[in-house]
Amino acid sequence: MYLLVALSAILFPFLFLVGLRMSAVKGMALSALIVGLLAFFIWGVEENVLMASILQGSHKTITILFILFGAIVLLETLKQTGAVLAINGGFKRISNDKRVQVVLVAFLFGALLEGASGFGTPAAITGPLLVALGFTPLSAVVLALVADSSPVSYGAVGTPIEVGLGNLPMAEPSFFQQIAIKTAFIDLLGATWLPFLLIFLLVFFFGEERKWSHVTQMFPWAFLVGATYSLSALLYAWLFGHEFVAMLSAVTALAVATVTAKRGVLLPVDKWGATDNEDSEESESGGMNLWIAWSPYVIVILLLLLTRLVPVVKRMSTQAVDLSWNSILGYEGISSAWQVLYSPGMILTIAAFLAILVQRKSIKTFLVASVMAGRSVKTAGIALLFTLVMVQIFSNSGLNSNDLASMPDYIAYTLADSFGGVWIFVAPFLGELGSFITGSATVSSLTFSPIQMQIANLTGINLDAVLATQVLGASAGNMICVHNVVAASAVVGLAGQEGEILRKTVGPALLYGIVAGVGGALLLILL
Repeated sequence: MYLLVALSAILFPFLFLVGLRMSAVKGMALSALIVGLLAFFIWGVEENVLMASILQGSHKTITILFILFGAIVLLETLKQTGAVLAINGGFKRISNDKRVQVVLVAFLFGALLEGASGFGTPAAITGPLLVALGFTPLSAVVLALVADSSPVSYGAVGTPIEVGLGNLPMAEPSFFQQIAIKTAFIDLLGATWLPFLLIFLLVFFFGEERKWSHVTQMFPWAFLVGATYSLSALLYAWLFGHEFVAMLSAVTALAVATVTAKRGVLLPVDKWGATDNEDSEESESGGMNLWIAWSPYVIVILLLLLTRLVPVVKRMSTQAVDLSWNSILGYEGISSAWQVLYSPGMILTIAAFLAILVQRKSIKTFLVASVMAGRSVKTAGIALLFTLVMVQIFSNSGLNSNDLASMPDYIAYTLADSFGGVWIFVAPFLGELGSFITGSATVSSLTFSPIQMQIANLTGINLDAVLATQVLGASAGNMICVHNVVAASAVVGLAGQEGEILRKTVGPALLYGIVAGVGGALLLILL
């Protein structure tokens, strides 16, 4: 009975959003209510803990909405300045084949953003760019979410590894590097095939002509790009550690993909889903220089790096405007961080404002974009609020009067008892489960890595291999993370269709978990 109660935070969102096709607002509101009632009446979570969890979820909602606001205001500003048309014209000059564009934009540009920022930012930016390239909103969101998976292992300057595993006794730089190397090794099976998977999904989920030939003819180029990314990730993890793997690998693979695509190397002659409107786009964008059009994104990456790598700037940005809420209602473990200047939302908003200066547009452009962003954020805000309230009740359920472990711990221990010696195949799915519920690969590893360590010790399985599969599973869970789905759908105007998106991303997420398990088993053989 307790296991079913613990699983309620997983089962009800899937039932309401995927099974009954409810909107995220209705589905997550019902899920939050049910989980809250079960936590109170069965798990023994007291009223004050529930209230603290509600307040914590509300505060976290504001922090995420701020990031979403920044992503939307930047996009709307660049739409009005004509920069989006210029950027898309640039992509089309590389190739007007949508199969190439989805790899360049969703996977490689998204990986670059993930390495610099993380926290759901990539899908919120690459999704709208795909829409502007002519992709349907549904295909854009699904492909952006699936693409933002493998890079998440090292996202936000290594945060998923450094912070996610930071509560383990052996946590220190050399340990983080070893986990990064093993994660990259296991992910040779996953990341190498990710471009091919995106092309498959594009053709068979969203194509008018669903022919295998449209997929298989792209295999040589997709394999080259995927192998370049995954092998360079392994190399950079070995050379430099965990912090810059996603960014450096993305730049390396982006260079290879751009040069080969522009010259037609390993690509078919026929273009799939091609459009021929570059001239009209150039006139609509006022002939904006491509470097000027891209400059706001360059500003985003530079500001992210400055605030995360330069000690003085990092200290100022984390301390100057700190609206974090610690020890809510007196509970030490119930807190919500919000360093406003350090938030990707502030950086995205600053980049949007600077865009009108660089691109010589009126400040009215920024103001109009801000109003439009505010409307979009309001739509997503309610669904996010219910989602995060449910997540915090689930996570804080260890504070109960029945002396029970928290719901996440209870699930983990039950799985360990059931699967024992084959745990290496199960470990990635615990990571996915954590990301689905908590909305963060970092929080998933932070929550479950001590449990993974304990299970590895009990079963005799190599600890590094188990932790690496946890990291990869948490990254794959980014595809089905509810608040990422809500945020990405809101940016492209698909609020209310979150269930349809989840139905299309759950398959790739489960497949990635299987591949991670197989990769982990191969690593165990080599070790």
